[in-house]
Amino acid sequence: MDTATQERIRQQISESPVVLFMKGTPVFPQCGFSAAVVQILSHLGVKFKGVDVLSDPSVRQGIKEFSNWPTIPQLYVKGEFIGGCDIVREMFESGELQQVLEEKGVPVRA
Repeated sequence: MDTATQERIRQQISESPVVLFMKGTPVFPQCGFSAAVVQILSHLGVKFKGVDVLSDPSVRQGIKEFSNWPTIPQLYVKGEFIGGCDIVREMFESGELQQVLEEKGVPVRA
């Protein structure tokens, strides 16, 4: 991954408290896994920035190297990599996701 891509990813993660690297957009997800994470975040009332990796092949490959995680979507909260769809889903079902968001100061719908 080139330095410019790495810097752009770092900037996107630092600009918003919650960032989802996904296929498509929050309004129009292009895969079921991205849609599932969008649905979870929306259910919790979390404001987040969606980054469409389909519109930028360098970010699509770069985010996998950046996080050392092979799949998309990828969720970041306050700069910390949380996980992909399965991890986010499990954390949501156990209540751990809400806890992590609240601990990091991200407003969650009660």
